[in-house]
Amino acid sequence: MPLTAAQADAIIAATRAVAAAEIAPRFRNLDAGDVDAKSTWDDLVTVADTAAERALTAQVEAILPGDRVIGEEAVSADPGLLDRVGEGRVTIIDPIDGTWNFAHGVANYGVIVAVLEDGETVWGLLYDPSFDDWVAAHRGGGAVHVRAGRARPLRTEAADAPLDTLRGNTGLYHLPQGIRADIAATAPSFRRMTSQGSSLHEYRCMATGASDFCLNGMLNVWDHAAGALILDEAGGCSRTLDGTPYAPTMREGYLLNARSPALWERLAETFRGAFDDLRV
Repeated sequence: MPLTAAQADAIIAATRAVAAAEIAPRFRNLDAGDVDAKSTWDDLVTVADTAAERALTAQVEAILPGDRVIGEEAVSADPGLLDRVGEGRVTIIDPIDGTWNFAHGVANYGVIVAVLEDGETVWGLLYDPSFDDWVAAHRGGGAVHVRAGRARPLRTEAADAPLDTLRGNTGLYHLPQGIRADIAATAPSFRRMTSQGSSLHEYRCMATGASDFCLNGMLNVWDHAAGALILDEAGGCSRTLDGTPYAPTMREGYLLNARSPALWERLAETFRGAFDDLRV
């Protein structure tokens, strides 16, 4: 059964309510015991992550009864949940994307929600609790930026400008050690290449025209399912470097996002040389 507009609106309302209750009060208000590490010392989880995921999971289950809901922290406890991503309708939740930023008082974080049907994203939400605004998209329905109750359609430009005028994001720490220097060596080709530490804001910037590209070396479904749909609906492009369109069931590969398909081709040619000795 397709996701209805009323259901999407209810998920947005639930996300806003959970963020106001569980996330915002803890921002810049965490005690030392409220932050822990998961897979590595810089892969953080806070009490806000777990509380928000628990509360939002319960609300989405009420909005979409009988559907499966999979959150980032639930996957951390049970990685086998990822095997269910392509089965029927599934809602993916990242309760706080950019947890490192959140834990250190940097307001570059947010909540990501994606609804998948048989492994394809049909609706995505990038919500910014700091300013209570969001970017969202229905598959085939375009992308919008909602602020102060007003929805503005998003449409990326072709971005055929010279490479040295482009701005983008690349998290070198997510790439294999052996090619980081080669990727870093491409930085002078662009006006700016950095990392925001938040997939939500990297996708948001591309969809709103604030940046032109992003190269990712980690394909967590909660980081990309919503943003890739939003970028696509705004006119952009998300493919792995071998040219395969992004799918939420992907777990390996190097994902290049760009504000237009033509720009993607130019950027892929620029980056591929660094991956000559790796499978892309």
